[in-house]
Amino acid sequence: MTFTLGVILFALGLGLSVAIHEFGHLLTAKGFGMKARRYFIGFGPKLFSFRLGETEYGLKALPAGGFVDIEGFAHLEEMAPEDGPRAFWRFPAWKRFIVLVSGSFTHFVIAFVILYCCATTLGLPTSKAIVGSVTKCVPNEDKNGNVQACTGDSGPAYQAHLSKGDEILAVNGKKVKNYDALVTTLRDKPGKTIALTYKHDGQTRTVSMTLPAVTRAPLPNEKKDKNGLATVGAIGVSAASLEKYGALAAFSGTTRFTGNVIDATFGAIGRFPSKVPKLISALEGHKRDPNGPISVVGASRIGGQAVESGSWLFFLFLLASFNIFIGIFNLFPLLPMDGGHVAVLVFENVRSWFARLRNRADPGHVDLAKLMPLTFVVILIFGGISVLTILADVVNPISVSFQ
Repeated sequence: MTFTLGVILFALGLGLSVAIHEFGHLLTAKGFGMKARRYFIGFGPKLFSFRLGETEYGLKALPAGGFVDIEGFAHLEEMAPEDGPRAFWRFPAWKRFIVLVSGSFTHFVIAFVILYCCATTLGLPTSKAIVGSVTKCVPNEDKNGNVQACTGDSGPAYQAHLSKGDEILAVNGKKVKNYDALVTTLRDKPGKTIALTYKHDGQTRTVSMTLPAVTRAPLPNEKKDKNGLATVGAIGVSAASLEKYGALAAFSGTTRFTGNVIDATFGAIGRFPSKVPKLISALEGHKRDPNGPISVVGASRIGGQAVESGSWLFFLFLLASFNIFIGIFNLFPLLPMDGGHVAVLVFENVRSWFARLRNRADPGHVDLAKLMPLTFVVILIFGGISVLTILADVVNPISVSFQ
């Protein structure tokens, strides 16, 4: 039951994202004075609709996107004489550009809002040296990382009253970039006294502490004893994987993390062609690539697994990531995506600019009908890949472990 609820919630989340995408087009078009005749979610047969002012709003049977019908979007279409001044193509290029990109922009806003809410409640993944927990003593470990007896009665961090959420900033005045850098710095100082600078409840503090000498599995550059272990320094803390932010600090933290997700999305898109053959092999029964592409069906299924396991943070991250992907993909300079129409708009204006330089007549608008064969090829390619991905998600779905 919980799994089904998660699937439904994720599908509804994506459906709402699509509705907001189209509303972005509608809102900017109306804001500039263009005539928006229809606003529909879905394609195919109409389920219901209602009219509000000059715009018909409705829902169609196939939940696979949506559209806003703007008067004069294709400049050759027929329209009533009184609507001519409000035709899309008559407006300045910058206004048309805003209308075209506003849909993708809403996906980035949705993702940012989701991640901002995570930052202020559940937290965002952090690369800082944030304390996750403090141990009363500093234990030794064997070569496999199993905890052994403690060294001393209480650890330096415990004695200094460090607590969960504290950020360690520096050791002996040297800045610590992340938790791994902290561990490396401390391991090199067994038995030595250090000055540890950290931030607690917004206040920066420095405390002196002597590191106990404990045994750990050795790193490549560390000496081993007869038992194959290294003697290192430690303070008795574990890392926090997440960092919570205050309402104001969350803006910078969310912006940084959103940028990381966007970079990762571009990287995934760049690797996409090499992943397509693996989809075919997955249909043949071979193991599914966990880092391969997934469809809305597969993402909804993983969203259901996340809710079933109580991993709401993963659910929200997945929904935000999917919105970022849709926002980027929709800006590809290929028709029928919004980015394709932006590319046509840019081409028209560059061509008109060159014509003016040469004192020639403006060549006018591009006839979109002549680009239909190319548009159909794009639809065929991406439609085929979408069907292939959906089939793989049904026949051989990706499973995610939340243990």
